[in-house]
Amino acid sequence: MDNVKVLINGFDWAWPDAVRQIFKARSVELLAVKRADEALNVLQQRRIHTAIVDMDSKILNGLSMIKIIRSSFPLLPCILLADGAEEKLLSMALELDVFSVMNKPVDMQLLQNQLHRLFVKRYNSNLFYS
Repeated sequence: MDNVKVLINGFDWAWPDAVRQIFKARSVELLAVKRADEALNVLQQRRIHTAIVDMDSKILNGLSMIKIIRSSFPLLPCILLADGAEEKLLSMALELDVFSVMNKPVDMQLLQNQLHRLFVKRYNSNLFYS
């Protein structure tokens, strides 16, 4: 796959720098947004392959961001990160057709495995195979 783009939110912690390590070797472009309008702008102007969304972002809550994504791009695969995935959150994520919910702190190997599953299932690509 060429020109793979991943959208993320959440600048409240070192998340963008941490996840770049997974993407750098694979030539995946990471597009980080803080606000809903930025997310919509990126989604409308570029082909995004997946979104990794921080539930606990202070600026743009993860479920709010996924709802924004779903309103215009209902089939875009999303991975949700949360500080403790309780039943209510898991139920809401299921309703929004979230591909995966992962606990924070994020285990980067587990994230890479989830990305591999997603890209094989959705794009028939081994891009994230370790």
